[in-house]
Amino acid sequence: MASPSRRRRAPKDELLPLSDVLEEIGITRATWYRWRNRGFGPEAQRTPSGRICVRRSALDAFKDELEAA
Repeated sequence: MASPSRRRRAPKDELLPLSDVLEEIGITRATWYRWRNRGFGPEAQRTPSGRICVRRSALDAFKDELEAA
């Protein structure tokens, strides 16, 4: 039996890399940046390494908004 400290759990609100977000929404990187310049799209953040990531909760909320529209 593995000790609790050795078990890996997926974070509840994981950070998704931009490539995964683009694939899930079904848009290109160019569209992403065009949307961002217009203030549209899920809230994103830059990691210390410089990567753009989106929290799972922000992406889900954004997708819900798209479906409601």
